[in-house]
Amino acid sequence: MTDRRPGATPRQKHDAKITVYVSDEELLALEHARLALRAHHGVAVDRGRVVREAVAVVLADLADNGADSVLVRRLRQDSGP
Repeated sequence: MTDRRPGATPRQKHDAKITVYVSDEELLALEHARLALRAHHGVAVDRGRVVREAVAVVLADLADNGADSVLVRRLRQDSGP
């Protein structure tokens, strides 16, 4: 299925699903990001696409930078000493 709207990215079928719980603030931030992508960058995507891209970015950073990755630093910060 292809989205024909101007600025839209092609849709892909996904075979697996996970459920992720987020805070109200995180959900609001995600929606703000989605709206900013559309309003300021002409990229019309749903929240799921934003999340999938964010996961891809953070996993690539982990693969490239290991212990120095943003993910490792943030998780260590959250878990304490």
